[in-house]
Amino acid sequence: MRTLIAFCTRYGATESTSEEIARVLRDEGFDVRVANTKKEKLKDISEYDLVIVGAGMQMSRWCKESEKFLDKFQEELREKRTAIFISSGAKMILEHDDLKMEMEDNWQKFLVDIVEQYSLNPVAIAMFGGVWNYNKMGFFFRKTMGPFRMKLEEVGIKEVEPDVYDTRDWDEIRKWAKDLAQNVG
Repeated sequence: MRTLIAFCTRYGATESTSEEIARVLRDEGFDVRVANTKKEKLKDISEYDLVIVGAGMQMSRWCKESEKFLDKFQEELREKRTAIFISSGAKMILEHDDLKMEMEDNWQKFLVDIVEQYSLNPVAIAMFGGVWNYNKMGFFFRKTMGPFRMKLEEVGIKEVEPDVYDTRDWDEIRKWAKDLAQNVG
């Protein structure tokens, strides 16, 4: 099955998540192309049977290139098998603090509402953890997000390198990709 994973990322989490999803799908026999929509302006998606759209989140907003991709190809995506995922550094904090309402609000706002906005019918949607990279944040954002650093450490997220926290659950990502392959394959 010819598959496109079109993503945009701010700090690299969505890119490496996309690459891991691609690896799992390739192991399942899929022909996968991964495209960073910040660097590559896709002109045509007609050759793909499955299109996966990934977006990094920041300040409760999708990475804009992923939304532009959905807008540009919404008619074609309605006719294709699609899947959507987001990378959110806040996911782990919300889960740890058992903030079910906030998790449900995020799920609704950042996945369900986007699907409805573009009238899509995805075969799978997911919210994965993300990366907090204080080295790449601007001064204002770094100051605003400073308190989250303490929260990350409080919930057991350790630095993977200085000022970088990875909140992803790789087993969850691999399971989602494997389930996706079985559902569409």
